[in-house]
This record gives sequence, structure tokens and C-alpha cells, in this order.
Amino acid sequence: MRVLTGDIGGTKTALAVYEVGDGRPRRVHSIRYPSAAAPGLWPLIERFFADAPELREGLAAAAFAVAGPVQDGRCKTTNLPWVLDAAELSAQLAAPVVLLNDFHGVALGVTALAPEQVEWLQVGERDPQGVVAVLGAGTGLGEAILIPTPTGPRVIAGEGGHADLAPRDDLEIDLLRFLLARHGRVSYERVLSGRGLAALYDFLGAREPEALRPSTRARMSREDPAAVVGDLGVRGEDPLCTRAVDLFASLYGAEAGNLALKTLPAGGVYLAGGIALHLLPRLRYSFMPGFLAKGRMSPLLSRLPVGVVLDAEVGLLGAALAAAALIA
Repeated sequence: MRVLTGDIGGTKTALAVYEVGDGRPRRVHSIRYPSAAAPGLWPLIERFFADAPELREGLAAAAFAVAGPVQDGRCKTTNLPWVLDAAELSAQLAAPVVLLNDFHGVALGVTALAPEQVEWLQVGERDPQGVVAVLGAGTGLGEAILIPTPTGPRVIAGEGGHADLAPRDDLEIDLLRFLLARHGRVSYERVLSGRGLAALYDFLGAREPEALRPSTRARMSREDPAAVVGDLGVRGEDPLCTRAVDLFASLYGAEAGNLALKTLPAGGVYLAGGIALHLLPRLRYSFMPGFLAKGRMSPLLSRLPVGVVLDAEVGLLGAALAAAALIA
């Protein structure tokens, strides 16, 4: 049977059709669209099927993983002016539809990943029946936990990325003051997101203006600033960008460690999202020290598996599993 899936973020919306049944869902066709180019999800679905009309025939169900809280089958997206309604989409598609938080989709998706689709930053001692924690920086910061049960996985998706930033040293206290002047309140999402990476560069540049390179600033005026900082930082072509990336990775590790302390995910901690993939060469060095710096709890965290998801479409895979559950 075929199901339609979507992974809807503030920057991009991915739509795909999967074959589901026995075994791992198999992707048949997928396309990514700029989210801001459409007034809502339905115009993108119409465009998707206009490009491949044969895929709409025999559609059994649909599931959409959305960056935002889902309540009673509705979601107002956090970083888009969209309102999604499962009942309305179901009527339009003539098939059952479920909406889920985007990291609900990621949490389901990691349960179906092949071994080669994860790079372990820390192998640890994985318990297949243990709690799984997932988080990922992108347009925002998503977090969720998955609890295996005898009747299937239960996912608890929250908005942990909007929890208050907790500085750990004098540098980060100064960072908090810098961001408070901009925003009034500072969450982890203010630093662990695309805009957050650019903000870290701005912060370090304000402290050391002599380290700002005109060539970098010129490129940032033409391109996405976060992408420029990430590119130059990972390649080591601008020391200030590299420091911003390493600070990002350390903060990322610290928040992942916070989530791990609250959930004790013996099943593993998984980092998902495009930023982790782009910054992976620096994450290998700068993430785990932040994760493990938890005082008396460091030995406990040193036993947990910590991996980076290499499949950029893990959210779609999870949505396919959610759609398949509608017709099981």
C-alpha cells in the first residue's frame, strides 16, 4: 500500500510517497520545496501530485510531521504562518491523515534506520528496550523521547528547544547577556539553530572585532550567514567561524546531556537534522566534551550511546510508519 508523508519545517517541506507493508517502508518518490514559497501545505501537496499524478491513485493514508505543537489534530507551525488540520487534509485527500510533531516523526524513524545510517560519537552500552532521546537543530531545535512498550513505541514530543538557556561559564554568561539585549528571553533555540549559529559568530565578533574578516562579512551579505559560518568554520578557513562552530557544538552537547539526564536514554541519544550533518567534522571533536561535562553524572552519561543520524529524511521515514499504523 502507498502512503503520503511530509516533513514540514520552517525552511523546507519534504513530501514523499512510500510503499508500506511488511518490513521497512520503501520510498517511491520525494521532493523538497521551500516552505515560504507557499501559503500552506495543501498547495504544495497539489503541486507534488501535479508532478506525479499516478502516485495519488490508491493512496491509503497520510502522515505529516510538523515543526510545531500538535493538539487535537491541529497545528499552528512555529516558524511558518501555517495552520494544519488533520480532518481538513483527510477530506481533501480522501484518506485518513495524522499530524505529528516533526521530532515525533524523527523518533519513530530512528527505530527503522539501518546500521550504516548512524555515525556513533560514543558507542556506549545500548539497550534495545531502553528509552531513546532525539534532538536536532535546524530552523529551530526539536526534541522528543521514545519509550518502547509491548504494544509498540510511545513517543513524547515536547518543545524542549524553547527551554531557558543555561550558561556554564563566564563566556556563556556573556553570551546570555548579549542575546538578552537582542531578545529579552533566551532559549536554547536562540543558539542551537541556523540563526543561532550566526548569532554565536556575531557574539564572538563583538568581543573581538579585530578577528572579523571583511571577506567573510561580504560573503555573509550575499548568502545565508549561518551557512557561511558553518562552511568556513568546518573547513578551518576563518578562525572566528571555527570558534563559533565549536561553541555551537559544545552547547549542542550540553543540551543533549541535559536531555539525557532527564530521560536516561539507554536506547541511545540521536542527533538529527541538516545542521548536524553539515557540522559533523567539528561535532566529532567538540560535541562530546559538552555532553559529558555533568560533574558527578559524567560516568553515567559516558555509558550512553550517542549517534548522528546520516539519513536526512529520517522524519519522512517516521511519518511513513505513522501512516502505516493508520491502516494496520
